[in-house]
This record gives sequence, C-alpha cells and structure tokens, in this order.
Amino acid sequence: MKTEKKSNANQNKIIESIARLVSDINFDGEFKNHPEYLTEIFEHLLETESGDSRSLRLKMLSCIRTSKMLSKALEPFSDEEIQKACVQMINS
Repeated sequence: MKTEKKSNANQNKIIESIARLVSDINFDGEFKNHPEYLTEIFEHLLETESGDSRSLRLKMLSCIRTSKMLSKALEPFSDEEIQKACVQMINS
C-alpha cells in the first residue's frame, strides 16, 4: 500500500512539473511559432562552417521535432485555456 501511495505521489509530482513547464512556455507568448523560428535559425547556422557537423545537425533536428510535438499537442487550445489548465493542475 505504501508503494502505491509513493508511486501516485511521484506521478502527481511529474504531472505538476509538466504543468509548470507548459505554463512557463505559455508565458513566452509565441511558443506555437518556435518550430518555425528554430528551423530558420538552424538553416542559417547550417550554412556556416561550424554548422557542418553531423552531431550538431542531429541535435538541431531533435530540438525542432520536440518543439513541433509540443506545438501540435497544444495547437487546439487557446493560450488562456492552456494557462487555466496549468494553474488548475499545479494547484491540485
């Protein structure tokens, strides 16, 4: 029984941490445009000599992919809805 309570407590902490992250990102205002911003930045970087690195390219692609997933997951919701849900999750 104690193990189950500890597991639930850890899950709640994880959910609260994710809610805080999404809330913080939401304050940035234009986070839904970040995938395009990252793509533009990385395209310019790749034109430089220092951008000609396989490991750097993989990291860039990973950042773009993560940013796109977050943006797509939150796309159906308004900024106000996201913020309200995050506050509710944090305070639960």
